[in-house]
Amino acid sequence: MNDWGTVPELVRWSAARHAEREAVVDGRTRITYAELGARIERSAAACLASGVQVGDRVAVWAPNSLDWIVAALGAVSAGAVLVPLNTRFKGTEAADVLRRSGARLLFVTGTFLGTSYVASLRRAAGEGARVTDARVPLPGLPSLEDVVVLSEDAPPEFRTWKEYVAGGEGVSGEEVRARERKLDGGCLSDIIYTSGTTGRPKGAVITHEQTLRAYDIWAELAGLRVGDRYLIINPFFHTFGYKAGVIACVMRGATMVPQPVFNVETALANIAAERISVLPGPPTLHQSLLDHPSRPAYDLSALRLVVTGAAVVPLRLVERLRAELGVETVLTAYGLSEASGVVTMCRRDDPPSLIASTSGRAIPGTELRVADASGAPLPPEVPGEVLVRGFNVMRGYYEDPGATAEAITPDGWLRTGDVGVLDDSGNLRITDRIKDMFIVGGFNAYPAEIEQLLRTHPDVADVAVIGVPDPRLGEVAKAYVVRRPTSTLTSDDLIAWSRREMANYKVPRAVEFVGELPRNASGKVVKGVLRGRG
Repeated sequence: MNDWGTVPELVRWSAARHAEREAVVDGRTRITYAELGARIERSAAACLASGVQVGDRVAVWAPNSLDWIVAALGAVSAGAVLVPLNTRFKGTEAADVLRRSGARLLFVTGTFLGTSYVASLRRAAGEGARVTDARVPLPGLPSLEDVVVLSEDAPPEFRTWKEYVAGGEGVSGEEVRARERKLDGGCLSDIIYTSGTTGRPKGAVITHEQTLRAYDIWAELAGLRVGDRYLIINPFFHTFGYKAGVIACVMRGATMVPQPVFNVETALANIAAERISVLPGPPTLHQSLLDHPSRPAYDLSALRLVVTGAAVVPLRLVERLRAELGVETVLTAYGLSEASGVVTMCRRDDPPSLIASTSGRAIPGTELRVADASGAPLPPEVPGEVLVRGFNVMRGYYEDPGATAEAITPDGWLRTGDVGVLDDSGNLRITDRIKDMFIVGGFNAYPAEIEQLLRTHPDVADVAVIGVPDPRLGEVAKAYVVRRPTSTLTSDDLIAWSRREMANYKVPRAVEFVGELPRNASGKVVKGVLRGRG
């Protein structure tokens, strides 16, 4: 039985149990678990000093870093509900999630990938809005009372990270622990926003108990152990990066090496220099490492565990990871934010052919079903919608009872929207996506959301988006567009506009102009016809 029932209890337990072990390596900064625990306590104290109460939403919009870990776990330790924001979001997209989550405090990076996130947010949430409360730094976000920039500089209406931490100096450690004692496993720990087919991001609400139970199981099945060195390339804003990464490492006393952007040379250098033993990520990540011409120059011999998923995994990839890199354990898994990020996993003794062709079996404590349209279970090898029930199913979508009722049946089954088949042993193979979602280099892309954004272009009268194969990213968006009369819009024009208005993975790589979209009798676009056209 573990000694922790909440995330702050886990942090304190790990700081004591693994005190002198290296916890995080971020550039030239190296800290132990004892030091990480102390930093998180100071971060929690600053959160209390900022007026954050149990249940308040606190957002983080920043790339993978030590500061992300400390800010996020400090907020959760203070009883806040963490709202991670996708670093690929533009300002408008980030402002929408901040507004609908009612976030009270935001941690934001300064400049990342050449973009000033602060300036982007100010444009999206500050212009054209009337100031009604002098305490609100961004008039377009009335719930957001405090913005902390994870940098040495910040605009006058925001605070730097250093100023934020200094603000908590008057809060004692006992006050922080008293706040932590108000929490239990049933308290909300985070809201992970995931786009839906309606084009409107929805927030999956998860508790402390769900998070800890799910990733204790994940770590056990994956074989993560004390002393492992884990390169976390999966973004922290995603469950895979935050929970299968940060939370799982804290549970096992593994060293976290956050990498903010996937660059093959940087990853190879990190694996060699830091003796990385664990590297989860989408298949495209591992394929890029194997195929890079500089790979033989790096010592990758410490790598022993790879966990992948999010797309079809070629058997050849599993075989190459084992034969060429000597990786002893390669596992595949399947999950979604609405189920705490993990539903099925292969087991370490499964044969390579099973690992490559399936996503494994249901994790302990959960049930898996492939069902017909009425929800009735189907026999093995018959395709249907994948349903899951168990401790890992979200409490619901944040402040969206209608969407929650559509997603979760009265008897607790989560409708995943994915089509799959089960074999006789309960291994799941995903075969299609009811929701038309496709995966771009490991990122979920939702056609309805992209279509909604494209329709805001003044020359676009109608549009439909599908995923098409791409040799590097797996799939990318292709848009079929009906231009407005007299419009001279070109495909290059629309793609360039899209790059300014939406996250890069959503941007269509191809645009085809059509006179009209194929529709059925009820007026819905028949995307099967478009897919047939390619």
